[in-house]
Amino acid sequence: MQLDEFGKGINQEEGILYTGSWDKTVKAWNVSDTKCIDSFVAHEDNINSILVNQEDGCLFTSSSDGCVKIWRKSFGENSHNLTTTLSIHNSPVNTLALSSSPNSFYLYSGSSDGSINFWEKDRVSGRYIHGGYLPDHRFSVLCLVAIEKLVFSGSEDTTIRVWRRDEETNFHECLAVLKGHRGPVRTLAACLEMEKVAMGILVYSASLDRTLKVWRVKVFPGEQPNATNAEESATTTVCYDHKMSSSTRECEMSPVLSPAWVEKKLQDKHLP
Repeated sequence: MQLDEFGKGINQEEGILYTGSWDKTVKAWNVSDTKCIDSFVAHEDNINSILVNQEDGCLFTSSSDGCVKIWRKSFGENSHNLTTTLSIHNSPVNTLALSSSPNSFYLYSGSSDGSINFWEKDRVSGRYIHGGYLPDHRFSVLCLVAIEKLVFSGSEDTTIRVWRRDEETNFHECLAVLKGHRGPVRTLAACLEMEKVAMGILVYSASLDRTLKVWRVKVFPGEQPNATNAEESATTTVCYDHKMSSSTRECEMSPVLSPAWVEKKLQDKHLP
């Protein structure tokens, strides 16, 4: 069982928890009595990410088969029907994120080729129209989180990128690259801090380097975010080590990305 992030696989209105598995199935659970109310084969390969649109209850799944699928629960029943298949990817889709505003709705997906694809939902037809892709990560995109017009992407290349979407053109500008982790960034979460002049956001990142970092990013209208590429840009750094006692101490920072590993990854990317 794998949930992309806590809460993303829950239909809050109907009290249903969705789980996706490497056995290619999705299961729907009634939260009140923990009973499985539906189980169906959703993809042809591992399911890597799952989330729910709280506005209409639609379920989104992504898989190593390179597809993103959209499901809807049948009215008055527990069964689920496939409504849309988005198959623009040529590599495993690892993560999903949704971004909504009063006038727009976007779906983002991150894949193992380092790209982030996005779709805009047509408010009239309900169709998802492919808007393009964001190509700057060197290795796999492992996690995504969207808040307001900003999108944060965490990658196997150890970086976190901050993107800003232009509502009129759909152009996405990379505002900053947060560097501080020494291993793949596996999970991201973000929350909005309300400020008068700038939009302040707290970003939480967890990495395979065994650290949790908290970043404060401030975005001023029409300006770059106030965050540097140095590790010191993290507001708080918490090291986690399963061997640690209750006392706090620095954990050993052993780089996950050795030079030989990086060289092999770059060679693999250039193979035909």
